[in-house]
Amino acid sequence: MEHKLIIITAPSGAGKTSITKYLLEKYPFLSFSISATTRKKRGREVNGVDYYYLEQDDFNQKITQNEFIEWEMVYEGLYYGTLKTELDRIWNAGKIPMLDIDVKGAIHVQKQFPANSLSLFIEPPSVDALKIRLASRGTETEESLQTRVNKAAYELSFKHHFNKVILNDDLQKACEETEKVIKNFLG
Repeated sequence: MEHKLIIITAPSGAGKTSITKYLLEKYPFLSFSISATTRKKRGREVNGVDYYYLEQDDFNQKITQNEFIEWEMVYEGLYYGTLKTELDRIWNAGKIPMLDIDVKGAIHVQKQFPANSLSLFIEPPSVDALKIRLASRGTETEESLQTRVNKAAYELSFKHHFNKVILNDDLQKACEETEKVIKNFLG
């Protein structure tokens, strides 16, 4: 049997993490795929729960040893990736991995698993709405906010690469639509 996987991607602040959490709480057979990153922990984040926090040298070594399904330098000097061992961990537990990853990484994973992956692009109502959401988090400097907004505008140009685009102008509706698409995919 082919292992299935679900890829959820979006520009930063579009709501992919909220939608992912909604689905994970509702469906115990889905499992969050924990990404590896070189960024530092924020607040109450926990290694092995929120991310696998790696030093740059460790991350580079894993790249060299072909241990990632996908990896990207998402922001200057900050790397993120999906370890092959992470997907195996979830499949071995009899579950379906949910990848909450950036747009380039999502395209890369989708190309590797064309027949057994479902890729969803969560679209914000507008770039302006996204800027307001990101600013309201209070975690961005003016410079990092502008970087994320510019990147979001670029990422929106790739939305047609995914199996389904879900507009998130109402979080509850977006969650329900995502749920319906996933149920259809899983049969």
